[in-house]
Amino acid sequence: MEKILNPQFAKYQEDFANELRSKGRSEATVVAYAKDIEQLLNFFSSRGINKIQDTTIIDLEAYKKHLQDNNYTPKSISRKINSTRTFYRFLLERSIISDNIAEKLAHPKFETKPPRVLSEMEYRALRDVSRGDIRLYSIVEVLLQTGIRIGELAFLSIDDIRRSKDGIDFLYIKAAGSHPARKVPLNKSAKKAIDDYLEIRPETEDDTLYVTKNGRPLLVRNIRTAIDKAFEKAGIKNAKVNDLRNTFIAHH
Repeated sequence: MEKILNPQFAKYQEDFANELRSKGRSEATVVAYAKDIEQLLNFFSSRGINKIQDTTIIDLEAYKKHLQDNNYTPKSISRKINSTRTFYRFLLERSIISDNIAEKLAHPKFETKPPRVLSEMEYRALRDVSRGDIRLYSIVEVLLQTGIRIGELAFLSIDDIRRSKDGIDFLYIKAAGSHPARKVPLNKSAKKAIDDYLEIRPETEDDTLYVTKNGRPLLVRNIRTAIDKAFEKAGIKNAKVNDLRNTFIAHH
């Protein structure tokens, strides 16, 4: 069973979530922060602390150690510390506390791995194993030649393939979340891959560019699965779909 916060803690959590919403944070962010703070407040309750004003840096350090002892990754702990700092800033702004002790809570140290970039041989191998499937080859080529995100590719419509007055082919990427709309140039290789796919694309009333055999939009998870299989077939190890974007950035 989930622990129930004491009424005062529950009100702080609710007010904090509403404050985040008022500042335009996405609902996914609000939910994530609220869960982090619920976990923090439940930890305080387990230590017999029922007033937020009674918390000290020692309690926060104990919470950090509690997370480490329960096998949370340094990255996850760092995110929860960010949530805690934001929560304590909120409490300070509301004059609920007089000192933001969370600012003294240090992030755990962790190494940031360099981005995975496909080697020239891997780059060629991925394209070669994809050629037998026109749709997959088109997807791989667009990702490699444009560097767009997999979610952006999944939401492309046929109308997003455009040509400027100067005769330059480009993709129109719609605005999404914090990412504004933008135009992404298409080189000859990517444009040909799209054109070849359009010739065999199933007839459907849906205007999504990449569709299934039944004419339904190809979902992100389907795209990811297909590319993962291509990685395996090409003998490319420890690579993910997002690494195609890293590869584009490194090569261009």
